[in-house]
Amino acid sequence: MNGYLIFILALLIFNWLLSLIVETLNVRNVSTEIPEEFQGIYDEEKYAKSQHYLKDNTRFGQIQAGIMLPLTIAFILFGGFRWVSDLAQSISGHMILQGLVFGGILMLIGQIAGLPFSIYSTFVIEEKYGFNKTTAKTFVMDLFKGLLLAVLIGTPIFALVLWIFDTVPMAWLWAWAALSIIQLFILFIAPVMILPLFNKFTPLEDGELRARIEEFADAQKYKLSGIFKIDGSKRSTKSNAYFTGFGKTKRIALFDTLIENHSVGELVGVLAHEIGHCKRGHIKKSILISLISSLLMFFILSLFISKQGLYSAFGLENTPLYAGLIFFGFLYAPISMILSLLGNILSRKHEFEADAFAAETTKKPGDLIAALKKLSVDNLSNLTPHPLKVFLEYSHPPVLERIKALKTFES
Repeated sequence: MNGYLIFILALLIFNWLLSLIVETLNVRNVSTEIPEEFQGIYDEEKYAKSQHYLKDNTRFGQIQAGIMLPLTIAFILFGGFRWVSDLAQSISGHMILQGLVFGGILMLIGQIAGLPFSIYSTFVIEEKYGFNKTTAKTFVMDLFKGLLLAVLIGTPIFALVLWIFDTVPMAWLWAWAALSIIQLFILFIAPVMILPLFNKFTPLEDGELRARIEEFADAQKYKLSGIFKIDGSKRSTKSNAYFTGFGKTKRIALFDTLIENHSVGELVGVLAHEIGHCKRGHIKKSILISLISSLLMFFILSLFISKQGLYSAFGLENTPLYAGLIFFGFLYAPISMILSLLGNILSRKHEFEADAFAAETTKKPGDLIAALKKLSVDNLSNLTPHPLKVFLEYSHPPVLERIKALKTFES
């Protein structure tokens, strides 16, 4: 039997089993007793609701994984990829056009397969727990815009990579260089051209909140390019804030739900945390790590892109370059997982550092603690995740650990 096929199938099953074990441990780790830090913040009824929310999402995720795993394996074993490749070759004799058709059909299949799960998650689970504000129109428009962006951005990028690997010596290095430039360009334009397609960005109006934020930014010698309120409430009641872009397009975005539910002091604490990421160099480090990771990926890709065994594992007798790029994704999964683990470890460290920056500069760690508590309650967050779940998947430390660290600054 094909060694590549055995490895890929074993990896798919391993990932499913690992997820099953982790999610089972995570649900069993739930404590029915409200943690001391949340006494008086969480009432008994809402705390029980948060646990039901976790269990429903976990159960649904496992059902989805249990359906998608055999479908993926069947698609591989029964020649699904071969059929798509044959169809692409029947449509055009040009390799790049074949690749675009091949990738487009696979993307469409993936979208169709995932659509029922997305609908159920949004309109059943999120609706059940009072989070969903997404209308059918917004859902369809989001889907359409996402597909349109994937075509407009993904098509030329995929075509460029195919052309480089087909014609240029040391293709992996040139492909990495080209994609790195494109990645940085997209990061630069995303806040002003892409994100506004999904949310309305409104400059934060004059008032106490804006004055306090600007005062804090001036004190930290941080030049604000823009503070915006976004209409997150049109999709969900959940709250969030984030920093996006760099240079002249960097923006701080506050969900309207966040502004409604938090005091000015708490919001300044949240903004101080986001500014802390920038002041501590986390954004630049993340971009650099991403570029190095993609360099590694392209180098390893160059080692396998011409291996006949990889194509045979998916039922192809020839070695069309466009198919190799897709198949390599299955092969690269273990390395991707390891890099993700390392990335999450670093990300959790950065979150602690940003919290510390906020506590030290505002002199009011209690405001950020209060904000974290409210966010956890409003979003029905799991307060006691299993350590293995945190290690494998969490980009942020559990909220109780963050609160414990922040309390060291209270004195």
